[in-house]
Amino acid sequence: MAQKIREAEGLLRTIPKPGETITPAPGERNVLITSALPYCNNVPHLGNIIGSTLSADVFARYNRTRNLRTLYICGTDEYGTATETQALKEGLTPRQLCDKYNATHVETYKWFELGFDYFGRTSTPLHTEIAQEIYLNLAKHGFLERLEKEQTFCEGCNKFLADRFVEGTCPHCGSDDARGDQCDVCGRTLDAVDLINPRCLVNKTHKVATRTTAHMYLKLDALQPRTEEWIRKSWKEGEWSPNAVINAEGDIIDARLKAGLRPTPVTRDLTWGVPVPHVDGKEHEGMESKVLYVWFDACIGYPSITANYTPEWKKWWFDQQNVRLYQFMGKDNVYFHTIYFPSVQIGDGRPWTMLHHLSTTEYLNYEGGKFSKSHNRGVFGPAARETGIPPSVWRYYLISARPETADSMFSWADLIAANNNVLLNNFGNFVNRALKFVVSQYDSVIPDGGDAPGPLSPNDEHDAEFISDINNLLKEYIDAMDAVKLRLGLQTVMAISARGNLYLQSSGLNKALMAENPKRCAQVISRAINLIYLLTALVHPFMPATEAAMLEQLNAPPRAVPEVLSNDLLAGHTVGKPEHLFKRIEDKMADVFREKFGGNKPKEDPLAQAADATHVVPGMSKRKAAAAKKAAAASASSPASDKPKSAEVLAWEQKVAAQGQVVRELKAKTPKTPELEQEIAKEVEELKKLKAELAEFAKNS
Repeated sequence: MAQKIREAEGLLRTIPKPGETITPAPGERNVLITSALPYCNNVPHLGNIIGSTLSADVFARYNRTRNLRTLYICGTDEYGTATETQALKEGLTPRQLCDKYNATHVETYKWFELGFDYFGRTSTPLHTEIAQEIYLNLAKHGFLERLEKEQTFCEGCNKFLADRFVEGTCPHCGSDDARGDQCDVCGRTLDAVDLINPRCLVNKTHKVATRTTAHMYLKLDALQPRTEEWIRKSWKEGEWSPNAVINAEGDIIDARLKAGLRPTPVTRDLTWGVPVPHVDGKEHEGMESKVLYVWFDACIGYPSITANYTPEWKKWWFDQQNVRLYQFMGKDNVYFHTIYFPSVQIGDGRPWTMLHHLSTTEYLNYEGGKFSKSHNRGVFGPAARETGIPPSVWRYYLISARPETADSMFSWADLIAANNNVLLNNFGNFVNRALKFVVSQYDSVIPDGGDAPGPLSPNDEHDAEFISDINNLLKEYIDAMDAVKLRLGLQTVMAISARGNLYLQSSGLNKALMAENPKRCAQVISRAINLIYLLTALVHPFMPATEAAMLEQLNAPPRAVPEVLSNDLLAGHTVGKPEHLFKRIEDKMADVFREKFGGNKPKEDPLAQAADATHVVPGMSKRKAAAAKKAAAASASSPASDKPKSAEVLAWEQKVAAQGQVVRELKAKTPKTPELEQEIAKEVEELKKLKAELAEFAKNS
């Protein structure tokens, strides 16, 4: 298809070649982005994703649409007690556990279309090397000290217990399942030796006592003045989002800083971690049998993962002039990124690239409660794909509900409304209407509307208001995204598409306009198509797959975000085949999804039992199981569409399977009384109804 695209410097997006290593450009603005490293001992849920990885991905993609040198780094945080504890529960070694969950994280983020430049892990030789070097520098500069402290010791295991291997009664609120480091009921930070009736998680019958052990501590108290000075400077320059360390007026409000920081341990009596390096001197004796505390080495994962990406990692991490570091996390991680790790960097003594902008979120809750893996409540890991809802819709909804200033609530009804009312009726309608008009009325070729290549004039004879509105909204979008106000940026994208819909409506774009005023009709449709081209760049950070579909339909390469609306796709340019970007989701699907992800169900639940017909459900006879297996095999061998099934089809297939099981169980009952026959007939009618609905959904999907 013929392409006629305006040629101008910076018009198109600069995309790194496959295998090209991204390094900062001297004298330019370079953007380094990290999202909080997820623990490698569990499966991420939607709240984890919006809290750090998805938000960081949106901002990274935005900076790429501005043609800025951008590097987005993340990976799994693999060392520490939490990993050892989970490995113990699952009967795995810590390495096996990390391999398992790292793969799950990678799979999940890939499905959500997260575009990391590199996703690594902390259990690497380079991580050990960099963490040990920082430890040695802290020792050399006098910021480490040896302290002896009482610690819980399990006489049955014959070893000191890390905080998370101990549980007991909280001394503050009386909760009986407080961990050795924190009580989840009252939220207080704890010391394991303060727990009442402490218990060893390895074996709760073991006797737990307290013994004295020596560890190395970081002198946060000695570093506090320099850390506070840096916090105030970085908060002002980087315009941090509201957080628990410094408020909007620039007043430090963190309780630990106000009370005075105290030395904090940097070593632990564990085996799974970075070995403590040798340091000469009596106070360091005995430390080589220990490992570095996970809270000490976790944030070091950012530079170490970068080092695994490129040998030139120091160009990113030791350039305070040209590199701006943006870090994304939930509110519970603020202390470690604004006080603890910056103190480590300051004490290390080298000119580290330090935090420029802090972007934090509150909590995303689930349907009136909290996400709970133990109760199977909420959407975890790659389970989102089971709904049949495309990743673009998930990404749109999660960013639109991003808890930027207060906790927010995930709602199936709201997600469906966002798809139907905003994406389908507003955004998708504008794109589809304009493209279909070009295809049907101009044989897929953009007509000559009389506009010269380049920016459209805000003083235009016909469309001055429209062009000015778009340019003003575009400025609002850029300002919002530069300030990492992602939710506002997304709202502005939808406002621009709504303005496009209004433009088509107010201009009277139809066959009559084409017949009565062909020049004006050509101008309107040309400007609408170029607005769609602009929207591809704006929507890319939020819905990259949607942008890709739009570019295919426009027959155009990826565009960079401009300052103003321009005539870029010129007269004579051939567009592709219009396709609907989004599909309607039935409102009643909200109940289906609530049922599926609402928590543990009783074993006798026929819907849950029928979720996979190839598995024998409890109480199913061998004959029925064989029949179900045969039916499933026949279904698998039959010709199938390459297109993914819609959410409705997936859910109704489960309903049909469940109802079929109800009918079969009734037919198996004896004796056959009139009442039973009547009940069977009723359930058969329900089965027929569900099958008819399934056929209708399949036809329309």
